[in-house]
Amino acid sequence: MADAEAICEAVTRPTMRFVPMKTAEQQAAGMILRARELLIRQRSQTANALRAHMAELGIIAGTGMASIAKLLGLLREGEDDRIPATARFALIHFAEQIELLTNRIEKLDREILVAVRTDPDARRLMSIPGVGPLIAATVRTSVLDARGFATARDFAAWMGLTPRAQSSGGKERLGAISKRGNRQLRTLLIVGATSIIKLAKRGLKVPLWVRTMLQRRPVKVVSVALANKIARTIWALLVKGGIYQAPAAMLKS
Repeated sequence: MADAEAICEAVTRPTMRFVPMKTAEQQAAGMILRARELLIRQRSQTANALRAHMAELGIIAGTGMASIAKLLGLLREGEDDRIPATARFALIHFAEQIELLTNRIEKLDREILVAVRTDPDARRLMSIPGVGPLIAATVRTSVLDARGFATARDFAAWMGLTPRAQSSGGKERLGAISKRGNRQLRTLLIVGATSIIKLAKRGLKVPLWVRTMLQRRPVKVVSVALANKIARTIWALLVKGGIYQAPAAMLKS
């Protein structure tokens, strides 16, 4: 009874914000993204198991699917004497599972790309550096109404990309990012920002603040700061329309 009374009181407040309902199409688009995330997690688990078993036999491989592809080649060739026949019989199942999961992930990627190309808002979001089809699709399924956020900073805070405020006695102390909100979207934005920084080291033009920040802060800190900036730009395009316009002051790394 007390909860019902509190709810009735809350809905009469003029500042109360409501979450819009998702359509069946939006729910279906989110299912594709969650299915892809699950398949990637399963592929990573299988790849880590394969790498660990091969390491026990003295065959060391680095992280990443490129290194896993080399291990799959060794298993397929059957010419390495370090792999006993019994171990090869067991590990070949891991190889087949990795290849099966990779094929399914690629099918989902193609479906996501087709959906993004037919969405005008998603196409505009992809004009932002660091935002690809996957991020655009995730934003479109996760953010139903960007106008529900008063400012771009509120949007970034909803994703957990803003620092925690630990202030007391008139002293402002900013801690690590809150990591609240949509974990998948936050991770994708940080990965996209990291790719920009890697390309910047090869000559890609980046804003001046990114260049100066890289000189005094770790790369991961700069990646999070750039992800925050990308999130704010996404909010601006969703609310105000248009496409991304690069700032005038740009420097080569």
